[in-house]
Amino acid sequence: MMTAIFVFIKTELGYANDVAADIVDNVENVSEVYSTSGQHDLLAKFNLPRDADIGTFVTRQVQTRPHVRDTFTVITFSPFLPSGG
Repeated sequence: MMTAIFVFIKTELGYANDVAADIVDNVENVSEVYSTSGQHDLLAKFNLPRDADIGTFVTRQVQTRPHVRDTFTVITFSPFLPSGG
């Protein structure tokens, strides 16, 4: 079973696309990365094992990427999925 987390990422000016590409290519457990408008530049979804240390993952695997300035993490509990059809 996996836990989905969403990480809003603020990048250095002009580096959002580079950071997104770097995360997609080099960070394990990434599901998808979106460019966003507003306070943050990117929104990344990661699927982590249930026993993963989320804080360590974010600080070591996301915050240390080149040109990342700030992050805001949302931890999820239960997904609500559309019924088939």
